Amino acid sequence: MLEITVDALSKDFGPVRAVDDVSFAIRPGRVVGLVGPNGSGKTTMLRMLVGLVTPTSGQALIGGRGFADLADPAHQVGALLEARGFHAGRTARDHLRVLATEAELPPRRVDEVLELVGLSEAADRRAGTYSLGMGQRLSLAAALLGDAGVLLLDEPANGLDPGGIHWLRGLLRGLAREGRTVVVSSHVLAEVEQTVDEVLIFDRGRLLLHRSMSEIDSLEEAFLELMERREPIA
Repeated sequence: MLEITVDALSKDFGPVRAVDDVSFAIRPGRVVGLVGPNGSGKTTMLRMLVGLVTPTSGQALIGGRGFADLADPAHQVGALLEARGFHAGRTARDHLRVLATEAELPPRRVDEVLELVGLSEAADRRAGTYSLGMGQRLSLAAALLGDAGVLLLDEPANGLDPGGIHWLRGLLRGLAREGRTVVVSSHVLAEVEQTVDEVLIFDRGRLLLHRSMSEIDSLEEAFLELMERREPIA
């Protein structure tokens, strides 16, 4: 399985530094949470890992390579980075069939991931009729389609009801037990605390803390303490 390595990574959008000299490593077999206020750089960092955003400086590597240099990225990295990133007029099954064809994946994989995310019975409905939670499950199915060793999921619990969140927690931990590298961003600290093995806390593009959850008594208290200690905006 593949390790994620981020080394002195920075990204500027004009005068705004969205990610500021960030370095960390994430080992396989772990569920790792990225938390921080809105605008803290979490999504930009995930997008740099999959080549959607070009770093200003530094490196974002998966298995020691940039995303563009991976031999078979669809089988190595699965990503959920955009809510409802599907054509509203297509059925869920057809949406996944298009993605499977593009990635040269076997057709049977479509039905496997529909079953995995609990959408088998709704697979032939147009995706535009889906609730927010069902749309999130479809986006997650797309991320799981390639059976990848690395999963990068931006707010995967968004729109899920309590039962769906409980299901997602079990799914992510099961994937990690298989040796996969699972990275999730979230703003719901209580859910992160129950799901992840380690956490990275970001603010204003900087990494403030990277710890195993076993070393943190309360994620909320640790987060609030870091926010209180941060320097005011000039």
